[in-house]
Amino acid sequence: MTEEAVCVVICKSKRGQAQSIAEEICQQAAEHGFTADISCLSKHDKYNLDSESRPVVFVVSTTGDGDPPDTALKFVRKIKNKSLPHDHLSHLRYALLGLGDTNYANFCNGGKTIDSYLQKLGAKHFYATGHADDGTGLEVVVDPWIEGLWDALKKAFSTMSTSDQQTLSDCTQDSNHQNASDQKKNLEVDLQLLKLSEVDSPKGKTVTSDSIATEIGSTSSVASLKESVPPLSESVLNVPALPPSYLEILLVGTENVEETVLPDKDGYFEVPISKAVQLTQDDAVKTAILLELDISQQQEQVYQPGDAFDILCPNRDSEVEELLLKLDLQMQKNCTVQVNLLKNTSKKAAKVPLHIPQNGSLQFILTWCLEIRSTPKKAFLRALVDFTQNASEKRRLLELCSKQGSADYNSFVRDSSVCVLDLLRAFPSCCPPLSLLFEHLPKLQPRAYSAASSSLQHPGKVHLVFNVVEFPARPEHPARKGLCTGWLVDHVSSILEPHGTALASERPGTSALPKVHVRARPSSTFHLPSDPCVPVVMVGPGTGVAPFIGFLQQREKEREANQEATFGEMWLFFGCRHKDKDFLFREELEKFVHNGTLSHLIVCFSRDEPDAAETVNRPTYVQHNLILHAKNLAKILLEDKGCLYVCGDAKNMAKDVNDTLLEIIGNELQLDKLDAMKIVAGLREDKRYLQDIWS
Repeated sequence: MTEEAVCVVICKSKRGQAQSIAEEICQQAAEHGFTADISCLSKHDKYNLDSESRPVVFVVSTTGDGDPPDTALKFVRKIKNKSLPHDHLSHLRYALLGLGDTNYANFCNGGKTIDSYLQKLGAKHFYATGHADDGTGLEVVVDPWIEGLWDALKKAFSTMSTSDQQTLSDCTQDSNHQNASDQKKNLEVDLQLLKLSEVDSPKGKTVTSDSIATEIGSTSSVASLKESVPPLSESVLNVPALPPSYLEILLVGTENVEETVLPDKDGYFEVPISKAVQLTQDDAVKTAILLELDISQQQEQVYQPGDAFDILCPNRDSEVEELLLKLDLQMQKNCTVQVNLLKNTSKKAAKVPLHIPQNGSLQFILTWCLEIRSTPKKAFLRALVDFTQNASEKRRLLELCSKQGSADYNSFVRDSSVCVLDLLRAFPSCCPPLSLLFEHLPKLQPRAYSAASSSLQHPGKVHLVFNVVEFPARPEHPARKGLCTGWLVDHVSSILEPHGTALASERPGTSALPKVHVRARPSSTFHLPSDPCVPVVMVGPGTGVAPFIGFLQQREKEREANQEATFGEMWLFFGCRHKDKDFLFREELEKFVHNGTLSHLIVCFSRDEPDAAETVNRPTYVQHNLILHAKNLAKILLEDKGCLYVCGDAKNMAKDVNDTLLEIIGNELQLDKLDAMKIVAGLREDKRYLQDIWS
């Protein structure tokens, strides 16, 4: 067919997933006879939907709050403008792929929001909308959605070429009907893949399924990261096309190394950690740590309770050293790295990643710039194949990135949180070039922690609380700590105070204190109500209580300064495993109750044995206590127009609390679930049901 043009408009997420998927669409477009232009929704000078005549593909991510990412907010405000006529975008033909995570409320809401407003302005689908779930693996929906895109585009162009004035309604209905059917079949669409027999080894030898089968034999009856079992081990594989290389890496001595400045330096400040206290007993299941950061010299670091702080953390030294050893680059770790684009790369819109600095040392870049703990995508596995010498290892990597091996990929790579270093341990004959890692490893992201203090109570200071994350050993990788929490607990080991230490004591001097690079991350909504008379319900088990300590410190100071004023009730639902081991901030919370700042402290302890004298079942989790106080909760939210705040684990707790809220509203108002969901949606829309959750 003749080459046509498709405009791919992307909306970049902070993790870069939308960018990566849009680049994949762009790359595949050429293989299907199209050219593609990539834009970001924030780059308004690069596209104009008001006059766009070409089909448009949107790839839209969603933040944890269910909102479109920051880069899309201006665009969303534009299409939400009520003064626009209903046919403002009637000329526009588009497809939309939404990215989300079902561990969070408002799944794919960023994409759904944009989709809805485009429809209201008269825009028409030429292809059914896709919703990809990071909770189960984006590729489960993304891969077949992209594969089906090309036929839909061909139909769209065919219809457009018949008459410029003719709408694509027939094409849209056919495409939507066809793709709705596909979605009912779990989007089981064949991918445009290379046969295994078409894959070449680095030395130019054709690697066929037959040749591999003669060189290896399955010796295991149980599948693992390293080995497969029938039928996969005996299958002919369809594997993704080899992603094109696009970077050239030069290591050029140590004279011009520049590594004094950390990446993402804008907005970050190096501040001392003035105090570190263990909040839990030594025998608690999880270790919780409180850090006090001295931000008194950084006037820009203003915050409110409910805001968070980003912390820049490095990859672990031991893992960087092992990675250098696996790549046979330990002798070059202090060399200057120069990164350039390959002159003849076939990658569309290729560019040098902005998070990789020029003239930094190799060790610095691997330590501070690349997320070496990230889970490799299938495209990365496919690229590793060509740098693997052992035939059985090559076969297994091909299986893991193949369509037939999706279950094994999910089980042994994605769900096991395998990283590139784990793969190099499992497949020792694999030795990829440095350029491959620079092309496929994402940017090392800062980690965000909620402020657990009020600047009214602790001027010039901010408190952060975290659990030290522990990943137990498993066949795919050794035991390890969370990247940032593990680094922080090691970083403050020289000043870490044991459980029970008073926070009020001061440590003299700051010159020898450990330091971190931090940046305030203001929340747009997760703050106390502007009207202090509004009642507040807070649900924060475990370290989810952190922002509410800030809320209560703030309210305590406001009450002291305005003793004649009226303040709304404050309820806190807290939970932990053991009352005597991990009841965080127990003394401070009891003080808030005693002085009237906290109206009701409702607690539960999930692992404590009930007393023999107890005749009723003790509440186990926070949602059980919500049920026990259902009438109070319903009155606060529905009659008194109060606010509900939830902080903590998204995967279990936040879902359970949301389900409990639906149950309470349904029971109290005698509504079915659908009507209760509408009430809850209204609370969210009014910013009276707010979440600060993580997975």
